[in-house]
Amino acid sequence: MPLIMTMDVRNVNVAIVDLDCSTTSRRIAWHIEASERLSLRQTTSEYPLAMKDLEQGEVDVIVQIPSDFERNMSTNSAERISISANAVNATKGGLGMQYVAQTIALSLKELNNEQSPAGFSELVTIENRYNSTLNYRHYMIPALMIILFILICGFLPALSIVGEKESGSIEQINVTPVSRFTFILSKLVPYWIIGLFVLTIAMLVARFVYGLTPVGSVGAIYLGAIFFILTISGFSLTIANFSDTMQQTMFVMFFFIMIFMLMSGLLTPIDSMPVWAQRFTLILPPRYFVEILRSVYLKGTSISELWMAYSALGVFAIVFNILAAVTYKKRI
Repeated sequence: MPLIMTMDVRNVNVAIVDLDCSTTSRRIAWHIEASERLSLRQTTSEYPLAMKDLEQGEVDVIVQIPSDFERNMSTNSAERISISANAVNATKGGLGMQYVAQTIALSLKELNNEQSPAGFSELVTIENRYNSTLNYRHYMIPALMIILFILICGFLPALSIVGEKESGSIEQINVTPVSRFTFILSKLVPYWIIGLFVLTIAMLVARFVYGLTPVGSVGAIYLGAIFFILTISGFSLTIANFSDTMQQTMFVMFFFIMIFMLMSGLLTPIDSMPVWAQRFTLILPPRYFVEILRSVYLKGTSISELWMAYSALGVFAIVFNILAAVTYKKRI
C-alpha cells in the first residue's frame, strides 16, 4: 500500500509562457524539466494556448515569465513571475504550485551565486526533524499497522461470536459451567497472539522493504500494541454481544472503523480538524496508539514521555473488556 497510496505528488504537468526568451527563462525551464516531480509539457509565448491545455486537463500549472524579466532583475523592478494552477484537484494543484515555486527559486538562487558569489549569503536554514527526506511512507506505515490491528483484532473476534450465534453452537457453551469471563477470555486470547504476530511481521516488512526502523524502544511499541489489542478486541466483542447476525455486526463495526480511521489522526492531522472534532478524538482509542507508534518510530520517544497515551489505552482496555464480559448473557 505505501507504494501506491501516497500523498507525494509526481508528474505535475507544467506549461511555460516565456515572454522574456532570455538565459534566465531558459534556465528556469531547464530546472523544471529536470525535476523528478515536474514534467514540462510545453513552452510557448502565447498564454491562451497554455490556458487551453489547462482547461482540458493536459496541464496542471502555468508559469508565465514576463518580458524583460532578466534585464530588470538587477534593478529590483522586474515584474513577478506568475504561477497559475488547476485547483480542481486541490492536492495536486497546491503541491504542484509549491514544487514549481521551489524550482524557480532554486534557479534564481544559482543565478545569483554565479553573478555575485561573494555577496550572496544564506539567511535561512531549513531542517526537517524526524523525517529529513519528507518521505510520506514513514508517516503512513505506522498508520497501516494500526489499520491491521483494527481489522484483525476488531472484526474477527466479533464475527467469531456472532457466527456461533447463527450456527447455534454457542448454546453448547451456555449449558456448561464455563463462566462468562472465561468464555470471553478464550475468545480474545487467540486474537491477542495473532495481533502481536502480525505486528512483528509488519515491523519486519517495514524494515526490509521500506528501510524504516523504530528510533525508540521496540518494547515501547509492543507495550502500546498490547493495550490497543486489548481495547479493540474488547470493543468488538461488546458490539457482538448486542448483534444477532454477522451482517449486522459488519455494518456496526464498519461504522465505527470509519470513524476511527478518519478522526483519530491516522490519515489526517488532528490539528487540522475543527475544535469540536479535536475534542471528540479524545474518546477514540486509536488516537493514542497513533501517537505512541509514530512518536516511538520516528522520534524515539520513551514510555515515560508517553505515559498519558499509555494510561488512556489502559483505561479503555479495562472498560471495554469488562463491558464485553458483562454484556455477554449466558443462559444456563
